Amino acid sequence: MARSSPIPITLTRGSGTPLARQLAAGVRDQVVAGRLPVGERLPSTRALAADLGVSRGVTEQAYDQLAAEGWLESRHGSGTYVAAGAAPRRRRRPGPPRRDSSGLLRLDTGTPWIDPRHRAAWRRAWRDVSVATPPPAYDDPAGLPELRVELAGHLARTRGLTCEADELLVTTGTTGGLTQVLAALPPGRVAHEDPGYRAAAEVIRADGREIQDVPAARPVTDLTGCAAAYVTPAHQHPLGPVMSGADRLALLAAARDAGAVVIEDDYDSEFRYDVAPVPALAALDRDTVAYLGTTSKTVAPSMRLGWLVAPPALHGAILRRRELTHDTGAWPVQRAFLSLLRDGYVDQVVRSARRTYAARSERVIAALEGRVQPIRPVAGMYATVPMPHPTALRVAASARKAGFEVPLLRDYCLTSDLTGIIIGFGGCTDDELDRALAAVVQALD
Repeated sequence: MARSSPIPITLTRGSGTPLARQLAAGVRDQVVAGRLPVGERLPSTRALAADLGVSRGVTEQAYDQLAAEGWLESRHGSGTYVAAGAAPRRRRRPGPPRRDSSGLLRLDTGTPWIDPRHRAAWRRAWRDVSVATPPPAYDDPAGLPELRVELAGHLARTRGLTCEADELLVTTGTTGGLTQVLAALPPGRVAHEDPGYRAAAEVIRADGREIQDVPAARPVTDLTGCAAAYVTPAHQHPLGPVMSGADRLALLAAARDAGAVVIEDDYDSEFRYDVAPVPALAALDRDTVAYLGTTSKTVAPSMRLGWLVAPPALHGAILRRRELTHDTGAWPVQRAFLSLLRDGYVDQVVRSARRTYAARSERVIAALEGRVQPIRPVAGMYATVPMPHPTALRVAASARKAGFEVPLLRDYCLTSDLTGIIIGFGGCTDDELDRALAAVVQALD
């Protein structure tokens, strides 16, 4: 008689995901990865329930689900086996490291790390899309209504930003939302942090507006002549500090005095290491702040999905323009993200990534300690390391020889004379990060 194989699976009670669903996902992952090959006999539902310390109903429900999906088959009088249709295949890590045209692994500020243990939830979301009925015509110009309801709850819970679903607009990412805000504003310059987010600067220029660069991580007290100010208050990009309470109030006062809108890019506030994420700036003044959020750091940059909470005075104008341009996220992507939010996937990947980033930031600090003085990260997936520009060029060249591209701080500057390097640690493995740091240390020594 064939002997059943043990299944190394850990179930997390109290996670919000039913145990049967966790078990089905774990078995499915092992079948797909080839660790449970075709024809393998699995433990009986009774034996597996005893092994995992759950009720037999949990294991029966999981086996039934996998049989319905075609991963398992039940043979009368013999047991449950991995189905012939579930041929083993090589499992790929999600979010492959980004390499440029030269084959270098780019250690940038925007490529996230996604825990591969959560891939089952990702696949479930797209299965949900495949059985859902798409709208017969253009979707709601504000975005999928059900998604906006979930997002409103998500923002209230994670960012301290209370808004109604009707006040939210689903966008094609941060730059898409920024474009729509700028189109609704009167003429005028846009204040932009220097150094700052380069893509935002390009969007501002493309709108035909002059950029007024303001020193990053410094108080902004005068916005005379500006239609808007673009800022990253929760985690300044790319220097890293959090905007203080006093500086937040000063910025809002300057915006009110000038009749300007503050555009808050809340790109990675979820990944605070030490304390809970700092509440959104928009929570202090909904009439002055346009809030931009994104999936690019939590789920995947390639989703091209985000959200905008605009001041009431701008919301109507932006929505009317969207009714003409149909400039919103693709319905399948919105529908998949809705499933990811409901299933708890977003919260899970954020928790996993936060722990990973905290550990990797310490690796960076430990490797460079005594050689240079990095700006210690408090959140996110990168560390900024000030140094003289000739040294930064030497470090970048050493990293290239080792197969890595390390961005230069000067490339994020408009008129600022700050120099150094930026070490991103999201889109790499621990081993790749250690090899990149070794190349950096070699150049510094």
